[in-house]
Amino acid sequence: MSENLNQHSTFSDVSAVTSIDDNRWTADIHPGWTILGNPNGGYLQATMVNAASDLVAGEHPHPVAVSTHFLRAPRPGTVELEAELLRAGRTTTQVRCRMSQGGKVTGETTVTFGSLAPAADLGQSGTWNSAGLPPAPHQVEGCATYPAAGEQPPVEIYRHVGLRPEPGQPMFTTGEGRGVGEVRAWVTLPGGEDFTPESLLLAADVLPPATMDIRPAGWVPTIELTTYVRALPAPGPVNVLLTANLILGDRVDETATVWDSTGAVVAQSHQLAGIRFA
Repeated sequence: MSENLNQHSTFSDVSAVTSIDDNRWTADIHPGWTILGNPNGGYLQATMVNAASDLVAGEHPHPVAVSTHFLRAPRPGTVELEAELLRAGRTTTQVRCRMSQGGKVTGETTVTFGSLAPAADLGQSGTWNSAGLPPAPHQVEGCATYPAAGEQPPVEIYRHVGLRPEPGQPMFTTGEGRGVGEVRAWVTLPGGEDFTPESLLLAADVLPPATMDIRPAGWVPTIELTTYVRALPAPGPVNVLLTANLILGDRVDETATVWDSTGAVVAQSHQLAGIRFA
C-alpha cells in the first residue's frame, strides 16, 4: 500500500477486500482517506460492507440499511474482517461483519442487503414525508471548489474526495460559523468514479462536522452510524446536507441527506458522535 497521501486512489480500490477463507478477509486502510490520521467512518463502513457482500446471494446485491458501532479507530494499514450470515430471506439478507486490527475489534456492522432501483425509475410522484425534505440543491456549476486552488486541504481525505460547498457558508472561507449547524456541498470521487450504493456510505459521512458551523471543534469521532441507501444514483457528483440536531454534553447527533446529480434523494444517515469544542 502506498504511503503517498497525494496519490489519487479510487474509492473502489481503497475499500476493496481480499478473501482469506469463506468468512474472513483482509483490507488495507489507506492513510490518505483519514481525518487527522483517523480513517473516515463511512470509508470503514463501506469496507465492512464489501466483505459482508461476499456472503450474499445475487438477488440481494445492494446494501440498503447499514448500522456500524465504532469501538476504536484503526490505524492505516492491514485490518482483518470476519462476517456471518444472519438470515437469508425472500426480499432481504442480513449479515454481520466485524473489523479487527492487532487482535482488537475496531468496529462491528450489521448490513441488510436488498435490491435497489435507479432513482430515475422511482420518480418523485407519490412521495410523502412527515417533516418535509430540505430544499433541492443548488447547481454544482455555481459552487466553488474547496479548498481553493493552491491551498492545502485541511485534512487528508480532501486530497482525494472533492468538495464544492454551496454558497453562503463562511466556515469554508473564513472558518467562522453561522450558528445554524448545517454544512452542504457537492461531493466527487477521484478519477471521475461514479457513486455506487457502497460509496454512498462514504458520501453520507464525508463532510466536515456540521458543528463547525456553530463553532470550531477538533476531531468529532463517530460512535454509531446508520445509513439507508434508497436508490441507485445517477452518474455524476452527489449533493450532501449534514445537519447537527442536538449537542448535549460531549455528544452530538447529526443527520445527512444525499441527492444524486438529478436531484433525487438516494441516501440518508444518522449518527451519534463525540465532540469537544476548541
